[in-house]
Amino acid sequence: MSTISISLNEIYDLAKKTLLFNGCDEENANILSDTIMRAERDGSLSHGLFRLPAYVSALKSKKVNGKARPQIQTIAPSIIKVLGNNAVAPMVLSVGLPAVIDLAKKTGVAVLAITNSHHMAALWPETEAIAEAGLVGIACTSYKPAVAPAGAIKPLYGTNPISFAWPRPGKTPVVYDMATAFMAMGEVQVAKREGRKVPLGTGLNKAGKETTDPGEIADGGVLLPFGGYKGSSIAMMVELLAGALIGESFSYETAANDNNDGGPPKGGEFILAISPEKIAGPGWDKHADEFFKKMSSMEGVRLPGERRHKNRLDKGPRKINEELINKIKSLS
Repeated sequence: MSTISISLNEIYDLAKKTLLFNGCDEENANILSDTIMRAERDGSLSHGLFRLPAYVSALKSKKVNGKARPQIQTIAPSIIKVLGNNAVAPMVLSVGLPAVIDLAKKTGVAVLAITNSHHMAALWPETEAIAEAGLVGIACTSYKPAVAPAGAIKPLYGTNPISFAWPRPGKTPVVYDMATAFMAMGEVQVAKREGRKVPLGTGLNKAGKETTDPGEIADGGVLLPFGGYKGSSIAMMVELLAGALIGESFSYETAANDNNDGGPPKGGEFILAISPEKIAGPGWDKHADEFFKKMSSMEGVRLPGERRHKNRLDKGPRKINEELINKIKSLS
């Protein structure tokens, strides 16, 4: 695989130029380019420049509104809803996150329900932002069907990621962001592009047989949930939290209404922010840190998010797939 080394600023500029050319206004382009650059910076390759052609497809088809201005509503003392108006999720989050953080600090617990938005990014940016404000953050979203419930060979669930972040004042938060599938579809697609096999248990081919060929999974096959019935149940929970609970679509309904342009479909996101200060009182942070020290002292164990935060310290250029760069350059 041939790669090109480009700086983080060049990644941002390339993304912004492409988005502006294809219909984003300045504010939308700035926010989405920053999301893409931060994904590359942190080593989250399946959510960086790899996603840019899909965003462009959605902008060209007019599914995504590159000039959208989300609308915020307070619908109960601890519940905020943001109507995305067909904006990409990072734009919606730029409106909703400050509001839910402020509300949770006042009330102890706050819910942010996002609807009519298009999500194709990672979830850790929102939960990490909540944790950096001294709060516990939980977020989840669904997608189009790509994962078979345990025991099935046809998809019903999205990859249905869920993210959790715990605040550590004066330190980087503990953050995880994971698909409830054995592997995120974006990672399967990256493996296909790079000619790598995926672990057995990742998914099935068209015939319903297990395969390690990412192409057989991505092109007409199906992903499997992690942990069998356990992961399948968590994926079901995400469908309900990011669908019925907030008045949005289930994955199969999303698929029925999507134009299949390759870009992110319309859907929602459920976010919960909780104040440990209000619930546990003083000393909650020291108590939690004792737990994290126990974890870190065990051989072979690292805290969730440590690798990404370590990548973040490297301000140097990133190696990007040359074919991907050329494809992006052809879009503007």
